[in-house]
Amino acid sequence: MTKICFHHATFYTMKDSQHTIDAVLVENGKIINTGLYEDMKKHADQCIDLEGAFVYPGFVDSHIHMIGHGDKLRHIDLSKYMSPNEMTADLKNLLINHPEGEWFLAEGWNENNFDNKKILTRYELDELSTSPIVLKRICRHAMIVNSVALKLAGITKDTPDPEDGVIVRDDEGEPTGYLLDGAMAFVEKHIPEVSVTQLVISLETALTDLLSRGFTGVHTEDMSYYGDYNRPLQAFKTVIGNDRKFRVNLLRHHTVFEEMMHEATYDQPWIEPGAMKIFIDGSLGGRTALLSEPYADDMSTSGVSIHTQEELNALVARARSYGEAVAVHAIGDMGMEMIVSAIEKHPVREGKRDRLIHANVLHEDLVNRMEKLDIVLDIQPSFVTSDFPWVKERLGETRLDWAYAWKKLLDRGITCSGGSDSPIEEVDPRLGLYAAIARKSPGDTHDGYQPQEKLSRYDAIALYTIGSAMAIGKEHERGYIKKNFDADFTVFDRDLFDGSDEQVLEAKVVKTIIAGEIVFEK
Repeated sequence: MTKICFHHATFYTMKDSQHTIDAVLVENGKIINTGLYEDMKKHADQCIDLEGAFVYPGFVDSHIHMIGHGDKLRHIDLSKYMSPNEMTADLKNLLINHPEGEWFLAEGWNENNFDNKKILTRYELDELSTSPIVLKRICRHAMIVNSVALKLAGITKDTPDPEDGVIVRDDEGEPTGYLLDGAMAFVEKHIPEVSVTQLVISLETALTDLLSRGFTGVHTEDMSYYGDYNRPLQAFKTVIGNDRKFRVNLLRHHTVFEEMMHEATYDQPWIEPGAMKIFIDGSLGGRTALLSEPYADDMSTSGVSIHTQEELNALVARARSYGEAVAVHAIGDMGMEMIVSAIEKHPVREGKRDRLIHANVLHEDLVNRMEKLDIVLDIQPSFVTSDFPWVKERLGETRLDWAYAWKKLLDRGITCSGGSDSPIEEVDPRLGLYAAIARKSPGDTHDGYQPQEKLSRYDAIALYTIGSAMAIGKEHERGYIKKNFDADFTVFDRDLFDGSDEQVLEAKVVKTIIAGEIVFEK
């Protein structure tokens, strides 16, 4: 095998914030030695000059919906709109050429971006088209649909709410078209399946974008949204392989988990089976995240519990029967209490690690319990910049101390990984890093939301390197630039450890290297 020496760069090993090396020697996708260029080149068949760049272990987005990310790039992105009128005007123009009777889907709207905080109703969507319309909220835990979609789903004034969701109604009891969590399933089961060809196109679109942003891999959850799990799995196998290197860890939703355990094959090293994915609650934006006390701005609700404690215990026990970990969406503190109780009852086996996703709202006693578990908290730094300041209205002042408290969690020794949750947030890792270290949106002039929770540059970068590796038990082969580790590198044109916070946003990816192969070059 060819031995390649990468040199003329500053290689941050992530051993600590200062430790750098001069060159790395790579063979068969692995780092076989590190040190001085003069020593490494003697053993190399080829030397690649990185022209003074700055090299980090390969960045991995630990929480993404990769097909959805591709869809977002291909279709209209509703998260960009600051006005419901502007959004509906553009939708109306787009729908002029939409095939009559075919379902129209888009996602990303966020009423918190609107001056009037307006949530559209089915009647306003009825004015856009006579085709069924489904617009998912940015959190993917709520949607608005038009009257045609309600009719096709069989939702009427007399339809009862499901146990895990809400059909929002007007003063007369009529459905408004606003559906929360489990109520969305009434509509979703009538939406025609997307073809495997379209899934492939979305994945190809996503992959090209992710490589250009320096990502060498992702942990993604796509197996339960497109009909039979074999359809998205086949799309992944089609797009990712030896000629298009990219490391994918597939979370497996609990509804398809056992079937995939028995039947699924992966056929190549780039696609790895991941943990059992479970949803416990919804989102703070939609007031469906499960809190231990009612919402400060709506005392009538504490959120939605998707599973009872007994059901959740049974799901975790099922994962353990296969020797597997769980990856659990839990935003509210009561949701987190439920999964912590289930894990305490059914501990993960040695060599595996559970992942608790989001963990936006916690409290002291809960953190004390979490410290004793072998877990990684899978956080999304950009949630700080998208949720503040409106989240203060949802939670009230008394719950903010342990809300989005990333630094306190790290200080307590709890490992965190970093992801975007795209298409819900922007996938750009520079935005995630900036949100973690500055706790504000680009261009803001304040000192940051909860500035005491700002992360150091090292801790922020570690979310996407060391933390992402630990989330899947790969910390002995990924996350550092180190002998015998995978030769995955994210190469920037500047030093992410130096300069103002804003300079992080200006950094450009010049190369992405996976298993020693340059897969993207600016």
